[in-house]
Amino acid sequence: MSDSILEVKNLSVEFRGTEVVHDVSFHIERGETVAIVGESGSGKSVTALSVMQLLPYQYASHPTGSVLVDGIEVIGLAEEELLKIRGNRVSMVFQEPMTSLNPLHHIEKQIGEVLYVHQGMGVSEARARSLELLELVGLQRAEERLRAFPHELSGGQRQRVMIAMALANEPDLLIADEPTTALDVTVQAQILNLLDELKDRLNMALLLITHDLGVVRKMADRVCVMTAGKMVEQATTDTIFSDPQHEYTCHLIAAEPSGEPVAANSSSQVVMQADKLSVEFNLAKGLFARKKVFTAVDQVSVAIRQGQTLGIVGESGSGKTTLAMALVRLVGCSGNIHLGGTPIHDLKSGQLRSFRNQFQIVFQDPFGSLPPRLSANQIIEAGLKIHSPELTSHERRAMVTRVLEEVGLDPGVRDRYPHEFSGGQRQRIAVARAIILKPKILILDEPTSALDLSVQAQMVDLLRDLQRNHDLAYLFISHDLKVVRALAHELIVMKDGEIVEQGPSEQIFTTPTTDYTRALMAAAFDLEAVGSNSQ
Repeated sequence: MSDSILEVKNLSVEFRGTEVVHDVSFHIERGETVAIVGESGSGKSVTALSVMQLLPYQYASHPTGSVLVDGIEVIGLAEEELLKIRGNRVSMVFQEPMTSLNPLHHIEKQIGEVLYVHQGMGVSEARARSLELLELVGLQRAEERLRAFPHELSGGQRQRVMIAMALANEPDLLIADEPTTALDVTVQAQILNLLDELKDRLNMALLLITHDLGVVRKMADRVCVMTAGKMVEQATTDTIFSDPQHEYTCHLIAAEPSGEPVAANSSSQVVMQADKLSVEFNLAKGLFARKKVFTAVDQVSVAIRQGQTLGIVGESGSGKTTLAMALVRLVGCSGNIHLGGTPIHDLKSGQLRSFRNQFQIVFQDPFGSLPPRLSANQIIEAGLKIHSPELTSHERRAMVTRVLEEVGLDPGVRDRYPHEFSGGQRQRIAVARAIILKPKILILDEPTSALDLSVQAQMVDLLRDLQRNHDLAYLFISHDLKVVRALAHELIVMKDGEIVEQGPSEQIFTTPTTDYTRALMAAAFDLEAVGSNSQ
């Protein structure tokens, strides 16, 4: 194993005396891609952070184990020696670039800082190297981007900047911790292809931390499976997927969302319809600035049927969420909107209140959408207090009990607060809050994107059951086309605020008619990068 860049032997990690990683061993050789997979809480990221000694060591410790980087033991290494390894021999790309980049500094300064610290470059030399790195990672109009701030870049562009910073010193090992979770399917495919190309070009090793088995199947040479802080299986990628040995590995592989939408009644009535809906935003800054209009949704017409799911897909910025917000009158719009035959496009805020219980929304981030100071019971019953004020507290509590049971939660947890639940449980609470009002339409905006694969599959099954039992209409927004395929009867493909393709879901998945839809399908199912989103 003389060519091993990284050797981890019998590694354990404790936080305040509680062991979270136990006796983990693996190695990575030069030019190799190794993936560590497992659900949230399995110890993947803690293991990766241990390699760079980035854990909070005022609370964390390593009771046992060894981490060798190019033969150098990093556990217990002095800080000044660690600095020679971090960024030089080992670099890391984190999951969310917006939280990893400094919002107050432009891109040139942030890449330049890496070059100042590790290579002692002057300003002009660092600028030239920064430009070279941005071009290396495929960021178009790189020279213009040097003076940009993180918020002025798209998610894909920010991730390319993070990769450029990680590659600044041409490390031997790049650790990528969920590098594509927050990205569109097309941008995800581009970033993965970029990482693969750079790995070969620079002859470096890649440690990939992910829960996405599609990414693993495409990228990894070997796979390490973790659960509950233990590494339960290691093998080549082909072996893991064709002949998994451990029960947990089999569970992971079988956990991907699958199945078909619930049986639909072709004569189902339309519960919401929009005709030539448009949303415009004025981008002009300043009181006397000339009006500058951006059209987020352009002349879109849709119909949502009882007991059926209308899926909306497209890249970030295509207008998916804006369309949903316009339908329920949460953003200003033009055009006609009918709810159960009643026109609501001209109703004032006070007049809309009586209709709000008929459409409810479940958002992408359940933690951000649940009030942290309210218990689960208080969160779920809040809508009842507004729309059914005649109910007693006893009646509301009984309704909360029933809806908790329906979404698969023990009513005994009703007095817990959001931080005491897992991500999947919080999303079930968000669904319970929505359906307790017995709406006709449930708008689901990326409801599974923050969840593990197995929890995603559970959520898809739950949504199918609720739709079947209550004849609910869903407007389902997602960039995860596997989840959309499992739920949607009809499909809308959006680009730049317009519908580019529309029709029965399975027809569009099997025989897309536009180049844009074909690119989305290739990116989602085959992780093939088509086009570029880096401009």
